[in-house]
Amino acid sequence: MQHDIWMHLDVRGAMLESARECEAEVFLRSFGNTRAQLDDEYGAYEDSTVFLALADDNDDVVATVRLLMPGGRAGLKTLVDVGRAPWGVDGERAAAAVGMDLSSTWEVATLGVRRSSSANGTRLSLALYHGLITIARVNRMSSFVAILDERVRRLLGSAGIITRSLPGTATACYLGSDSSTPVYAHCTPLLENQRRQFPDAYRLVTLGIGLDGVAIPALDAFRLEPRSGRLNLVGSAPTVAP
Repeated sequence: MQHDIWMHLDVRGAMLESARECEAEVFLRSFGNTRAQLDDEYGAYEDSTVFLALADDNDDVVATVRLLMPGGRAGLKTLVDVGRAPWGVDGERAAAAVGMDLSSTWEVATLGVRRSSSANGTRLSLALYHGLITIARVNRMSSFVAILDERVRRLLGSAGIITRSLPGTATACYLGSDSSTPVYAHCTPLLENQRRQFPDAYRLVTLGIGLDGVAIPALDAFRLEPRSGRLNLVGSAPTVAP
């Protein structure tokens, strides 16, 4: 099969820079966030940051996800930020109240697709979702947290990725988004519900059947390996989607 888009994990070097540029372009367009603001917001979390990227044949990143792994020095940004205005909630207590195991909980920090890409935006979004779910399955992610713009939350929900509000929080303004919600999901029941209630999405997004034109790495490329005191993927704010 011929591919025009390639999925890469834990990107480095020039592709990492391209992923950051992609993220900044999307967030500036959607929320007015500059690259400098993003660097300031996420600088404390660099030791736990991994980028999943979709790139074209020229290695230009056209869509990307910033993930925060468990075990970082600063924790998970969602659980830190809900402690501030407008929510004022103890993030770790909220996580404990819904049974999260923070040793295996990740954060979906940002997600975005470039409008300038010639590839279909919906196809890129679905491929990113597939990458996220594969990371979750291969690495036994128990839960994830995020602060999602409500538009993106609805898009995820339409693909059977159903999230719930963190206890004590509600939709509010956050980093330029007029309507963002701190959310969580437990991965095993999420995927079981998707399989039963959204079978087409389960086949496409979770199993990756029908993601034509996107080259997906082998499962081993998604597996975690310890390196330099942190976990890394081995392989080739509000969250935004088209």
